[in-house]
Amino acid sequence: MLYQSKYNSPIGELYITADNYSLLSVLFSSKENAISSENNIIKNTKKQLDEYFSRRRKVFDLPLNPIGTEFQKSVWKELIKIPYGQTRTYKEIAIAIGNPNASRAVGNANNKNPIAIIIPCHRVIGSNGDLTGYAGGLDKKQLLLTHEKNA
Repeated sequence: MLYQSKYNSPIGELYITADNYSLLSVLFSSKENAISSENNIIKNTKKQLDEYFSRRRKVFDLPLNPIGTEFQKSVWKELIKIPYGQTRTYKEIAIAIGNPNASRAVGNANNKNPIAIIIPCHRVIGSNGDLTGYAGGLDKKQLLLTHEKNA
């Protein structure tokens, strides 16, 4: 069974989807009307997001099951390793997953990340230090990076 719920975060509405076993998505927009049907995974996700936004949590502890290709999943696993308050470049992620020429593919996988904030794609920046695309918009990416650096 799928459960969906809306979460009002300091950076806007997030739409959370989970099944009986894991968190499937945290998105800035929903293609469907999110009916509030919560299970323990969604409740725990909201609790941990509250802790993150109040600077009491730096690492999430949730069962994740993002849907994607094996390559995308390898990128998302690497993103989880980026420490709170730090950034990595697309090139650094490509090297870390053993595919140093895949910076663009890493960018595409980053863009397809279905679990925003918790899989911290906002911590990935361009080689020159510039902020690059973010599903929630560059303003939200900047807010999240500033939030973490000021903690």
